[in-house]
Amino acid sequence: MRKRQQPHIEGPSEPPGAPRPSTCCLCWCGCCKCLWNQDRVEHAERQTCTKMDSIEATEEQRPSLEEVLSWSRSFEKMMHSPEGREVFREFLRSEYSEENLMFWLACEDLKKETNPTAIEEKSRIIYEDYVSILSPKEVSLDSRVREGINQSLEEPSSHMYEEAQLQIYTLMHRDSFPRFLNSSLYRDLVERKRSTCLET
Repeated sequence: MRKRQQPHIEGPSEPPGAPRPSTCCLCWCGCCKCLWNQDRVEHAERQTCTKMDSIEATEEQRPSLEEVLSWSRSFEKMMHSPEGREVFREFLRSEYSEENLMFWLACEDLKKETNPTAIEEKSRIIYEDYVSILSPKEVSLDSRVREGINQSLEEPSSHMYEEAQLQIYTLMHRDSFPRFLNSSLYRDLVERKRSTCLET
C-alpha cells in the first residue's frame, strides 16, 4: 500500500535571518517547509547528492539515497533512523502488524524514564495496550516472557519489558524486514531517490 504523496506547495522565499513560521506538520518526507523540517536540514549529515542550491532542494533529499540504501544493509540502522522507522511503520501497517513497532518504541520511551510514578503509569499502559490478551494490539510473546512481565508488574521498572522488547525486535528483523526490503514501498522510495540524484 503506497502512501499518497501530497503536492509540494512552494511558499514565498524569505530573507536570511527572517523568523520562521511556528507551524509544523512533523512529516518525515520533507514535503513541507515547517520549522521542524528546517531544523533537521540545518543539522543534517552530508548527503549522497551534494548539489543543493536551496533549502527546498535539501528537503527534497530527505532521507538521502545513501541513507535509504543503508537500511537494506542494517536493520539496526533503519530502526535508529526516524525516517526509516516511519517508512517501516507504513509497511507494517499494510501487513496489520504495526503494533510490533509501536510496542518497541513504547519500551524505548519507558527505558528513558526515571520518575517512579511515570514508570508505573507507562508500564501499566504498555501492558494494557500490547501485552494483555484482551487488547486488540496484543503482540506475540511466549508464555515465559509473559510470566516474567506479570511478576514485574508488582514492582515496575524502566527495564521490565527488555526481554519482551528484544523478542519483538527479533521478530520484526527476521520476519517483517526481509519483506519490507522486497516491497514496492521500499523499492519505489529507492527509485525516487535515485531519480532525484540524477536530476540534480
